[in-house]
Amino acid sequence: MTRTLKLGAFFAVVFVVASLAFISAASSGGVSTARSKLTLIAPAAPGGGWDGFGREAQAVMRSTGIVTNPQVVNIPGAGGTIGLSQFVQETGREDLLMVTGGVMVGAIELANNAESFDDVTPIARLADDYAVLVVPADSPYQTLDDFLVAWQSNPGATSIGGGSLGSIDHLLGGLLAQEVGMDPRSVNYIAYSGGGEALNSLLAHTTAAGISGYNEVKDQIEAGNLRALAISSEERLPDSDVPTFVEQGVNVSMSNWRGFVAPPGISDEARQELSAIIEELHAQQEWQDAVSRNSWIDTYQVGEEFEQFIQDEVSTANNIVKELGL
Repeated sequence: MTRTLKLGAFFAVVFVVASLAFISAASSGGVSTARSKLTLIAPAAPGGGWDGFGREAQAVMRSTGIVTNPQVVNIPGAGGTIGLSQFVQETGREDLLMVTGGVMVGAIELANNAESFDDVTPIARLADDYAVLVVPADSPYQTLDDFLVAWQSNPGATSIGGGSLGSIDHLLGGLLAQEVGMDPRSVNYIAYSGGGEALNSLLAHTTAAGISGYNEVKDQIEAGNLRALAISSEERLPDSDVPTFVEQGVNVSMSNWRGFVAPPGISDEARQELSAIIEELHAQQEWQDAVSRNSWIDTYQVGEEFEQFIQDEVSTANNIVKELGL
């Protein structure tokens, strides 16, 4: 292992250990309740979709008084599965929630992770968003067709950056390759633990293109730093002129959901309290403003309906991973 890799691994471990120490400290110094001091785990690096989702929720909880002192802790790596593995160890913790979603579903299936959604307590699905294929503003690829021609002729030299392996970004890249007649395993996909890293790589021309949540790169598109070639929604989003894959003749669409889960082993009363907190969050105008601002789609879902949704998502992700040979 090179010195650079050793240092990278060392700092990754330090980051996770520090995060876990913060989680432990959050519950020390007296009895902590969800209403007085709720910790939100974002199982990704700062700057990405889960981090932004958690911080939007934190801001609304704090400003409206739903929770007195909500805090966000980042535990990045492996599509959220590192955070998940640490989260399930907090059995019975009643002042803790973790941001999750479609990215984690795919990562669990791809890595055959020991921990899964069977090991957490589902609370609520809150919003969906869509992925967009982007290139730097000075890229030679002006249209989706331009990119596909280059990609098909030399997939190895036409790298695509995005979220962790198994993420919506990754699976969408595989589905796109399959749809245009490429072997999904030929895709030169470069995975990053957070949206900020993926964006920096794209702007530095380390990757030829990127797949990311639309809300994560919307500002860069509007500022003219990135060019959006296609979005994964079935129809164009409101107030957006980004064309869909479907309208450009490529039959690919996929959404990414985001929500919250609680640790395993919590009491029924604790689950009801955490559910009530998220229900109150969803009802706030400030939250609806955040949904609109981030170009999310409100898909609020709780209880058995949410649990069934997760089961369906796991089944779908498993089929995609197998079909694509990933």
